[in-house]
This record gives sequence, structure tokens and C-alpha cells, in this order.
Amino acid sequence: MKIAERQAFFERLRSLNPAPRTELHYSTPFELLVAVVLSAQATDKSVNLATRRLFPAANTPATILALGVAGLIPYVRHIGLFNAKAKNIIQLCRLLIEQHDGVVPNTREALEALPGVGRKTANVVLNTAFRQPAMAVDTHIFRVANITGLAPGKTVRAVEDALIKRIPAEFLMDAHHWLILHGRYVCKARKPDCTHCVVADLCRHGKQQLRDKAR
Repeated sequence: MKIAERQAFFERLRSLNPAPRTELHYSTPFELLVAVVLSAQATDKSVNLATRRLFPAANTPATILALGVAGLIPYVRHIGLFNAKAKNIIQLCRLLIEQHDGVVPNTREALEALPGVGRKTANVVLNTAFRQPAMAVDTHIFRVANITGLAPGKTVRAVEDALIKRIPAEFLMDAHHWLILHGRYVCKARKPDCTHCVVADLCRHGKQQLRDKAR
């Protein structure tokens, strides 16, 4: 995708959604961190159902730590891998209290040192909670980056690096949200909805679809 096409691509996504937000429900960096840890291999909807019950009861490292694994599991048991996630969250809370005075750190190194926090989770927290230009590449963004030609890559890290390099600076802060929402609702895994896509004429796959229809 050429520079001018990348500029137009994000201008159009921005025009549809000028202030994009994550679909995870949270009110503090800590709540976001817990929600993102829970969201691995789970839907945002299922996580929101859990945190809707959990956060009114416990939404700080100290109060969740006080629940213990056994006390946390009832809130998250309908989420995939809930046993491992509950253990990670309890240990995460302990380390936040012991090493960070109960405050979520705003550096990648410190975040990735926490249990259950990998590069993608750290990127979400850095971008969404701390407004840093980080790019969390999930399955939706990986697919959109490749199918559109925006930032092709064979690995998640390759796509992440390409996106950071190729997205115009003015869009980089919100690009994560635009791309994930586009992949979730328009450029779907089973069948991209090119008919209703505002960037189809800029996209490698969309251009092919338009050529096929013109024949």
C-alpha cells in the first residue's frame, strides 16, 4: 500500500470513528490490565460479563489479592483458561503491591515482567491506558494488515514492526483501535464485507474484488 493510500485509509477510518475506544469495560489502568489478561483467547463480551461482577466487589491489587485464587475463580470461571488466569492475576496483584506500590507501571519492561502479561497485553495497556504509540497485534489486526497490504508479515512481531513504521504519525495513537474494530466488524475472517468497506478501493483484497465485479 502506497503512502497516499495509507493516509487515505486512516483518514476514512477516523471519519467513521473519530475517538475509538476498546470494547473492554474499565475505569482505571489496573482494571484495564486485569481485563486484558482475562481477554486472552476469550471474547471482550465474556470478559465484560465477568468484570461487571468483579470490579464492584474488588478492583484494586489489594482487594483482588485478598480474594485469593479460590475467591477470584467464581467471577471468571466462564472465561477460557480461567484457572491459569486467576492464578496469574493474583500473583500479578502481589507483585504490583510489592514492587510498584500497587500502581500499574507504564513501561514495557515492567509490564512484561508481570505474570500473564506478554507483549500484546503490554502494548494494549501502554496504548490505551497510557496513550503511548504501541501496536497490539491480535488475530484481527494481523489479518487486516495482511489482507489489505497495509503491513504484510508472516509473524505477529513482523506485522507489529511494519505497522509502527508505515502508519502515518498522526494516526498511530488510535490505529490499534481502528484496525481491531475494522477486522472485527467489516474485514471478517470468514468473509470480508468488501461491499460495505470504506477502504475497499485502497485494499489489496478489495481492489481484486472490484476488478472481479467489473468483468
